[in-house]
Amino acid sequence: MALDRWIALIILGICLAYGYAAWFTMDAGLAPFMRRTPIWPSTFPKLLSIIAIVSCFIIIFNVEKSDLKIGEIDYRRLHEYHLGQAIFLLVLMVAYALCLRPLGFLFSTMAFLILGSAVLGERKVILMVIVAAIATFVVWYLVQEVLGIYLRPLPGFIGG
Repeated sequence: MALDRWIALIILGICLAYGYAAWFTMDAGLAPFMRRTPIWPSTFPKLLSIIAIVSCFIIIFNVEKSDLKIGEIDYRRLHEYHLGQAIFLLVLMVAYALCLRPLGFLFSTMAFLILGSAVLGERKVILMVIVAAIATFVVWYLVQEVLGIYLRPLPGFIGG
């Protein structure tokens, strides 16, 4: 069996456990007034588990494959791919998660977006800074003001 099918089989097991939790255990502790609402806290996890299980079955039973072999990864020529970029992005994601609290959301997110786009090949620095600043501020505003979830915008030593 190909590697993508093995990965889909592992993800299928995880999705089945997630789906079991969403369908049978999440709704047991609902308050009586919430049982009459059309959308429960488990609605999105239920839909997500169904979509993921169907996607895994599509991969396992090879439904999405065609006769074209253009986009397949040749594991014997793995050294020819851009592994450095992928590994650097993974390291950058870990660094972002670690810097989020001490450096604040605004600085950490802007730095992550700018460095990530530079690693992926964008060379227009002004465009990167403008897009990162707008995206960071919009996400911070939506989470902070609209949803009411506190995100430390500035580093702790500045007063955030």
